[in-house]
Amino acid sequence: MLWNASSLTGYTISTTDGEIGAVDDLLFDDQDWTIRWLVVDTGSWLSGRKVLLPPAACAEPVPATRLLNVGISRQKVKDSPAIDTDAPVSRVQENDVFGHYGWQPYWFGPPYAAAAGMLAPIPAGDPAGSPGSGGSGVPEAVNRGDPHLRSVAEVTGYYIHASDGDIGYVEDFLLDAETWTLRYVVVDTKNWWPGKQTLVSPKSFRAVSWDERVVTTDLTRDRIRNAPEFDPAQTVDRAYEERFHDYYGYAGYWV
Repeated sequence: MLWNASSLTGYTISTTDGEIGAVDDLLFDDQDWTIRWLVVDTGSWLSGRKVLLPPAACAEPVPATRLLNVGISRQKVKDSPAIDTDAPVSRVQENDVFGHYGWQPYWFGPPYAAAAGMLAPIPAGDPAGSPGSGGSGVPEAVNRGDPHLRSVAEVTGYYIHASDGDIGYVEDFLLDAETWTLRYVVVDTKNWWPGKQTLVSPKSFRAVSWDERVVTTDLTRDRIRNAPEFDPAQTVDRAYEERFHDYYGYAGYWV
């Protein structure tokens, strides 16, 4: 099932012994467009502190109650490393959070191979992680580099540049709640194609610029305009996705 990423904002996070706050934002990796973290605002419980939780620790969202259940305790969350979510989150900070919960970081392998709420434990043997980690559990090259984490809330509103000009701006994202992958970007084209929204696959994106607030795609404006029509009032089903992928010549992610 595909969700509007914006609809998850405000979902209550429920632990094994009570609620801890609500989803404030989602952080995704702009290399593979996978959600890596839920930013949870703990409200008055921890005096407005925000904490990070990996989505693989959560069960599937429950729309009727707007709940996300997490198989950890409130005390475990309270004792988690302090993270300034208003600043870029480094790979070292990510490693500290995974280490606190005793979970294997996603960069050691497929992050969602385990069932929700049952992340793989840190491998036995070398507690510092893989060879070449420098003792931090973080591969040296990755530790020095940009982790490519982007905020869904921040990127919403960015302009979309096609190969031959602007086409609109990011209105929302369609999220696959099974794998926590951003499958499509919802583009509002009102300044170019009045009254219309369209979908663009992240597969076509070349870059995301924080400074310019721009996402660049290698598609032309006409290519996007002639794609299967998107109606935001209708559910994006597999039949629509098949038409969309056939049009662009993409292999279906479900194959």
